[in-house]
Amino acid sequence: MDTAGIDVGAVLLQVTLCRLGKLLRREFPNTPAGHRAIAAWLTRKGTITRVCLEATGSYGLDLALVLSGCESIELMVANPRAVRQFAAALMQRNKTDLIDADVNQEFAARMPFQRWVRPSQAALELRTIARRIDSLQRICASEKNRRHAAAATRSTSRCVARSFERVIRMLETQVRELLQRALALIQSEPALQTRYDWATSAIGIGRSSAIRLLGELAYLPSDMDPRQCVAHAGLAPRHHRSGTSVEKKTRVSRQSNRYLRTALFMPAMTARRHDPHLRAFADHLIRAGKTPLQALVAVMRKLLVGLTACFRRHEPFRSEMLFRPPALA
Repeated sequence: MDTAGIDVGAVLLQVTLCRLGKLLRREFPNTPAGHRAIAAWLTRKGTITRVCLEATGSYGLDLALVLSGCESIELMVANPRAVRQFAAALMQRNKTDLIDADVNQEFAARMPFQRWVRPSQAALELRTIARRIDSLQRICASEKNRRHAAAATRSTSRCVARSFERVIRMLETQVRELLQRALALIQSEPALQTRYDWATSAIGIGRSSAIRLLGELAYLPSDMDPRQCVAHAGLAPRHHRSGTSVEKKTRVSRQSNRYLRTALFMPAMTARRHDPHLRAFADHLIRAGKTPLQALVAVMRKLLVGLTACFRRHEPFRSEMLFRPPALA
């Protein structure tokens, strides 16, 4: 078995290949032609090549799609934090593209291999739409805040006020068009439509929130369990304790998918107020000494666990399965 590591850049791809005990290094352009050339170089008849590259967003996605379609290539898309800590364990002091490719090759050779599951084309498109909606909504909220601040003083010019209104209307129009496109895409895929119906059956999850949540969850492998999804969202508790003198406050890790974590915030706020079971769960935590913010984060985690469970079990969302008050347990 050959092993290879790829460092992904916006322009160049640095590839390190270990074949028959020898390290071979080459550079390729980050273009469709370069992706095909890498696949051809890594392919050897009668041999499986295990390839590791870091998750770098859109710069490495097309390459991953090409490599995952080759029969003799097994691809792993590694967490950048795991690779960084692996490089530190190797006592690697320097950081260059060539060194990063070598580290990725060592990672593929030594670490447990987790094969990347190629998502469907609909899931890929839905994720790009959902993330664009999130970006535009953030910009729109910033513009509304600036408009509010400008309206507090008489010195603001009328042309500036009109500029705020035009930009906000344009952003809201773009968001509506993207929401319609996302709904059309969901309706064209029966599996996505079923998941959308189950998600919107939960109290607190509306149309926009369901699209943003599906955009992130549909991209993940179907065999991920709720615990792995919670860790992927950065909502897993992080403990720090050493001996008898060091014990830091437990916090969530926040070291993963911020889009999924952000998409859960407003649904959790609504569910905290209007869902009787999740409201009882949050009140139970507050009585146990947790702060309101900690209780809200716990509700976010419960929502994600419930969504993942209903997707795996092929049944609607049921909040009564997430928490049962002690008096009824």
